[in-house]
Amino acid sequence: MADHQYKHGEMDVTDQEKTFAGFMKWVVRIGIVCILIVLFLAIYAR
Repeated sequence: MADHQYKHGEMDVTDQEKTFAGFMKWVVRIGIVCILIVLFLAIYAR
C-alpha cells in the first residue's frame, strides 16, 4: 500500500483542463459545420 493519504483537490489538473477545453472547442466547431452542411442541403438540394 501507499505510505501517503489521498487528499481531495491536491492533484494538478491544469493539463486535463487544457485538454478538455480543446476537446470542447473542436466539438463546437464540428457541430457548427454539421449544421451548416444540413442547412446548405436543405436549401439547395432539390
